[in-house]
Amino acid sequence: MGLYEATISWRLADGDDFAGNKFSRRHEVAFDGGESYLASPSPQVVPEPLSDPAGVDPEEALVAALSSCHMLYFLAFAAKKGFSVEYYVDNAVGEMGKDENGKSWMKKFTLRPDVKFVGDTLPTAEQIDELHHAAHSYCIIGNSLKSEVVVEPQ
Repeated sequence: MGLYEATISWRLADGDDFAGNKFSRRHEVAFDGGESYLASPSPQVVPEPLSDPAGVDPEEALVAALSSCHMLYFLAFAAKKGFSVEYYVDNAVGEMGKDENGKSWMKKFTLRPDVKFVGDTLPTAEQIDELHHAAHSYCIIGNSLKSEVVVEPQ
């Protein structure tokens, strides 16, 4: 199907002690379209100053990718049904836990989309649920995760 690329760049900073495990994990993520962002492990995983709380950590990026994917499918299905969306805001959360072997993983994702429809044809609550179900069913990121994904429309 398609290939998707990102370039992850990290360099040892002057004065950092790599062999002593005292080095910054701050790095850059760049995409082929030109966008890039500061990335770092979560300070919950790697304490400061070895992490940078201003950076996007991989766990946050995964939550954002799932939420974005769900939203894009939701909007596409809403448009196909003839509904007009004024806004879509999702305060998504990923919950980290330990698996049966004691390894950390993102065990649960909760999407909390707040969607405002406008126009003459407004969907019923049942139709909104159907849109979310379809979006969840088709979301490529969601289909790639073994974690539980819960959708709680607001």
